[in-house]
Amino acid sequence: MRIHVQNDPDDPLYEITPAQWRDAASRAGGIGEGHALSFGETDAALADGLGEAEALVTAVSSIAGGLPAAPRLRLIFCMSAGLDRLAPFDWLPAGATLLNNSGAHAAKAGEYAVMALLMLAGRLPVHITAQRERRWDKVLGGTVRGRRVTVVGLGSLGGAAAEQAARFGMDVTGVRTRAEPHPACARVVATDALDSVLPQTEFLVLACPLTPATRNLLDRRRLSLLAEGAGVVNIGRGPLLDEDAICDLLEAGRLGGAVLDVFAEEPVPQGHRLWTTRNLVMTPHVSTDDPATYNPLSLDIFFANLRAWAAGEPMPNAVDPARGY
Repeated sequence: MRIHVQNDPDDPLYEITPAQWRDAASRAGGIGEGHALSFGETDAALADGLGEAEALVTAVSSIAGGLPAAPRLRLIFCMSAGLDRLAPFDWLPAGATLLNNSGAHAAKAGEYAVMALLMLAGRLPVHITAQRERRWDKVLGGTVRGRRVTVVGLGSLGGAAAEQAARFGMDVTGVRTRAEPHPACARVVATDALDSVLPQTEFLVLACPLTPATRNLLDRRRLSLLAEGAGVVNIGRGPLLDEDAICDLLEAGRLGGAVLDVFAEEPVPQGHRLWTTRNLVMTPHVSTDDPATYNPLSLDIFFANLRAWAAGEPMPNAVDPARGY
């Protein structure tokens, strides 16, 4: 197979190198052998590579502006789990399958989520606010065991978050499109039943993809349904929740704290109230990416999907353009 690898020159940390490719191909066994490769960073290199390529391995940012003519393209593997920046998917060439790298983020996302839950239970956002204001305020936190956490989205990110929360003895409720059981959850409800579980939710973890159906899923009304003093974690996408509403509820003391890693606008503008809202901890979209493992795991996922494709089997990372994930 002829494969073109398109890197983003503005994000060298996640550049796929020939050495990384060789290592992954070696791990993949036979399916990793015999491919003709090209690497590029510029628009010209992408257009040139796609003239003959049957598969494209690419950063989302490299094709967010559109895809050049690609008459032989059959597979597009994106080095990202969330592909909302590429929607709508009417640019997808006829006969080509779009793949994401869901699974590459799971370990880091699960650890970040449980770190955030422990911070909220221990009242770390409150202490960080007090430190910033030079106040000695002896607010006591508690443990997470037995506490009620609701995880919205049970894919790679949310599933890992639920598993870590369950490992710490939390009472986990999962929310996803269909109320199918999940091994880490005591119960799972469908998204249309979200309102019914929010009043009992002490901690909320958002980990679902951004689609037209999930945009502003946690609006002001739903955030207000959360239990008094609840904590909120967002590792999904910023537009899943109403940022002004969560700031208002934190300032009023209605919510106990929040740890947010993703935002409607990134970087967050300097004058935005998120920077100064009480009991809010911000991290700059770092919850799911481990530089030491991201590319190797992503390439392993690519070869696993290529193996399934070659065998005529369903590809585990195939994206449904109608659903957006």
